[in-house]
Amino acid sequence: MAHVITEPCIGTKDRACVEACPVDCIHPYPESDGQEAFDAAEQLYIDPDTCIDCGACVPVCPVSAIFPMDEVPENMREYIQKNADYYKK
Repeated sequence: MAHVITEPCIGTKDRACVEACPVDCIHPYPESDGQEAFDAAEQLYIDPDTCIDCGACVPVCPVSAIFPMDEVPENMREYIQKNADYYKK
């Protein structure tokens, strides 16, 4: 099970979650993906195939946008697919 970044992240793209992640599964990030990709993204995304479900990103998120996949609020369940789709590009 992976974690999912949801709607509160839109427009914020705070980097605390990226810095807390031990497996580099949160993107885009300027240092690894380029500033242009970071600027163009609507939000940050967690790669469901790389996430180890450690939860390190959850407490550092300043907008409480990150949830374990099975705990994503019903009104934000679409973000499960949005996170997965980001990595299909």
